[in-house]
Amino acid sequence: MSTRTPVIIPRADHPISRSLVSPNALRVLYRLKDNGHLAFLVGGCVRDLLLGREPKDFDVATDATPNQVKRIFRNCRLVGRRFRLAHIHFQDEIIEVATFRALAAGEEEPEPAPAPGGEPAAGERPRPPRHLVSDEGVVLRDNVFGTPEEDALRRDFTVNALSYNIADFAIIDYVGGMEDLRRGVIRTIGAPLVRFTEDPVRMLRAVRFAALLGFTVEKETWNALLELAPTITRATAPRLYEEVLKLFLSGEGERVFQLMRQTGLFGHLFPRFSAWLDRESDGFPHTQLGKALEWVDGQVGSGEPVSPPLLLALMFGEFLEERAEELAAAGVPPQESVSAAVAEFLGEQAPLVAVPHRIGLAVREMLALQHRLRKIPGKRPQAVLARNCFAEAIAYLRCRSLLTGEGMKVLDWWERYGRESVMPAVEAGVGEGEGAPRRRRRRRRRGKKPPP
Repeated sequence: MSTRTPVIIPRADHPISRSLVSPNALRVLYRLKDNGHLAFLVGGCVRDLLLGREPKDFDVATDATPNQVKRIFRNCRLVGRRFRLAHIHFQDEIIEVATFRALAAGEEEPEPAPAPGGEPAAGERPRPPRHLVSDEGVVLRDNVFGTPEEDALRRDFTVNALSYNIADFAIIDYVGGMEDLRRGVIRTIGAPLVRFTEDPVRMLRAVRFAALLGFTVEKETWNALLELAPTITRATAPRLYEEVLKLFLSGEGERVFQLMRQTGLFGHLFPRFSAWLDRESDGFPHTQLGKALEWVDGQVGSGEPVSPPLLLALMFGEFLEERAEELAAAGVPPQESVSAAVAEFLGEQAPLVAVPHRIGLAVREMLALQHRLRKIPGKRPQAVLARNCFAEAIAYLRCRSLLTGEGMKVLDWWERYGRESVMPAVEAGVGEGEGAPRRRRRRRRRGKKPPP
C-alpha cells in the first residue's frame, strides 16, 4: 500500500488550545503517551474546535489495542462487536478510545505479546478479530487494526478525518480535510458509491453534517446520495430510529428535512407519510411539518429539551389526526381512532424505522389527550394535570396553536391552571360546548334502612 505524506499544521498555525479540550480527554491522551503509545484527538471534536464550535464529546484514537488500553486504565470498559472500543469512565464524562483501524480488509490484528512463561497475556483475545462484509457490501464487523494513516482513510468524510497529536499539538491531515473545512464542503473519503454501500447510514450522516455545519455536499457525493437513497433501508430498523433522532434533534431539523426530501432519503424511510406530504388537502400543501421542525430547532437552540415522543408527535401529528378522523368516519369509536391510527402507522414503519413500544405509547397518549384538553374545565381537570404526558401534551398544543393560530385561549387556560392549580373562569365560546348549560347531576336515591 502506498504511503501518503500528511499535511502537518503546527500549533502556531491552528486555533486549537488545550484549554478548549476536556480535562478528562487530556488525562487519557497523556496517560497513553506516557505509556509509549500514539494518542490523537480525532473526528468531530477536532472539526468543531477548528470551526470555533463547542464539541459534544471528545474521541481518542491510539495504536494501543483495546486490551492494552484496559490494562492502562482501571476505569475502562470494552464495548462493541462491530468494532471493539474502550470507554474510559469518569464521574461526569465517558471518553471513547478506539484503536487505529486498518484500510485493507484482509489485515488482521497483530498477535499480542506473550506474557512471561510464553502464554498469551491475561484477558487477550485467543484469535485475531475479523473483517466481515455482507453480500450487499455492508460492513458487519471491522476489528482490523492499522496505522494512523489507514485510520484516517477509513473515516467517512474528509472534515471528520483530522487528528490532533498530543505529542506536539499539531493537526495531521491525510485527506485534504482542512481545505474542505475552509471551503465548507462535505466530501466522502474515497468513492462515495463504495462508502455509502459499506454503511448506508453514512448517507444520513452526510445530510446531518451538511445541515449542522451549513456546508454544501460535494457534487460526486451528492450524486451518490441520489443514486443510493433506496438502499438506506438495508441498515437495521432500530439503528435508523436512533439516527432519525440525531437528525431531527440536531438543532437544524428543518434544514435536515429539506435535504432528506431532496435526496429521496425521507421518502424511503417514511413512504406513506411522504406520499401524504406530496398530496394537497383542501387545495393547500402540507407545510406544518417544516414549521413544526423550526419550532423544535428553536427549542433545541435555547436549551429546552425535546423528548423523542414529542418530536415524533410534532412530525407526524397532523397526518395521524387526519387518519384518526378517517377511521372515526368509517365507524371506529372516536376514543379509539387515535390509538388505531398510531398503531397502524408504527406497524407500517416497524420494518423501516423501528420506534420502541414505550415511545409509541407516549405518542399515542399525547395525541389522545388533545381531544380532552379542548374541553375546559371538563370533568376532573386535576386528573388531566396528573397525567404523565401532560407537560408534553401542552407543548404539542402550544406548537400547534402557534402554527395554526387556533386553540390559544384553551392553551392559556390550561397553562394558568397548571401554574396555579386553581380553575380560571372560562370565557364564553372557548372550548367545545362550553356555552351550553351544565347538566345537573341526578342524586341517587338511597334505599330504606332495614329495621333494627
